[in-house]
Amino acid sequence: MSLPSAIIISHCNQRRTMERTKPETNPSSFLRNKSILIGATAILALLMVWSLRSNVSTSSVSAKKPKATVASYGGGWPGSGAISWCANIRQKTFYDDPNLSYSIEKPIRIWDEKRRRWLNRNPRLAAGARRRILLVTGSQSSPCKNPIGDSLLLRLFKNKVDYCRRHGYDVFYNNALLHPKMGSFWAKIPVIRAAMVAHPEAEWIWWVDSDAVFTDMDFVPPLERYKDYNLVVGGSPELVYESPSWIGLNAGVFYIRNCQWSMDFMEAWAKMGPQTPNYEKWGHILKSTIKDKLYPESDDQTAMVYLLLKEKDKWANKVFLEHEHCIQGYWKGLVGTLDNITQNYLGLEKKAHGLRRRHAEKVSESYGAQWELYLKAAGYRKDAGKRPCITHFTGCQPCSGKHNVLYTGDSCWKAMEKALNFADNQVLRNYGFVHADLLDPSHLSPVPFDFPS
Repeated sequence: MSLPSAIIISHCNQRRTMERTKPETNPSSFLRNKSILIGATAILALLMVWSLRSNVSTSSVSAKKPKATVASYGGGWPGSGAISWCANIRQKTFYDDPNLSYSIEKPIRIWDEKRRRWLNRNPRLAAGARRRILLVTGSQSSPCKNPIGDSLLLRLFKNKVDYCRRHGYDVFYNNALLHPKMGSFWAKIPVIRAAMVAHPEAEWIWWVDSDAVFTDMDFVPPLERYKDYNLVVGGSPELVYESPSWIGLNAGVFYIRNCQWSMDFMEAWAKMGPQTPNYEKWGHILKSTIKDKLYPESDDQTAMVYLLLKEKDKWANKVFLEHEHCIQGYWKGLVGTLDNITQNYLGLEKKAHGLRRRHAEKVSESYGAQWELYLKAAGYRKDAGKRPCITHFTGCQPCSGKHNVLYTGDSCWKAMEKALNFADNQVLRNYGFVHADLLDPSHLSPVPFDFPS
């Protein structure tokens, strides 16, 4: 118990005692009690001054600190087991190592040990670390060429912030190149690498492309399913290892564990990037190896397929190519189903009062678990074909406007509008409103009590 708390409790107990007993009227008793009270108050005041002084200043105690060595980085001063944040700030960690680099070009070694020591020195953050997720996303730093691009990027980011707030995840949005030569789809690798170093408390980094929309706000990553893996990416084992295709996986959304294996994997992955002197050569190698690749340019997705194919023995046993559970879904096949899904969800709510009960946003995840039982029974499995957890607008490029020639830009923007409003309705319900029209972002309708009864 801290000293201020003890003082408060002491005064409360004293007050209750005085209220239960009849006050004395004897003058000598009054003076005697007053003297005791003054003396006790003086002692408590001295104790408070001593306590504050010992907490604020340690300069009066001459303690010889051990000389910092390379071994001390990542472990704190030997014998220092303090838990308070102030004490931890003064402890040496791997961050004090002058050789530490956040750059993708400078490898980090024994990262698992450094991270373990850091967590041991920060027990408040170590609790629950195995399930802690940091969502990382980003976009370009310059204004969009597409007239509505900046507005769409803002709404796409809002969608990710809403999801993370709902589930208690941290989010890092980056719009600056951490390596001047690694732009476009390659920009994610330096960002993920730096995020791992900046967030040793996070077990998983969840990369989500800027053009991906969370369309199931109740979705929770099934981390137990991936407990034996370090990289989880949506893909087909057949189209990676047997008949390799550049669309054998999708590198726009994936989970990667914060560990040495991942550091090594990203280092190998980045060697095919534009910052290397053999970038053009790698483009031709990838095109000749992955037969359906259209252009002789080295891209991150084909490079990942190539790495898994050519170094299968080194990486494959820690890579989960998810093709059964929801990771992401292609927007063309999903957006057209959102109106039907909305009506079906409302039908489920009409049957079960508990699903339509009002609740605080902070407990949404608990209500999501209740929803799960009804959704499974209705055939909405947790896969991208039946239930869109993330709808990925691959090929739309909302910022540049250089959409895939297979469809019009207008179809992209309308589909994105519908997906964003579908997701926003799941958030706004907790605030008492919904978008009545999924193509109208501006007008909202209040949600009556017991809706939809």
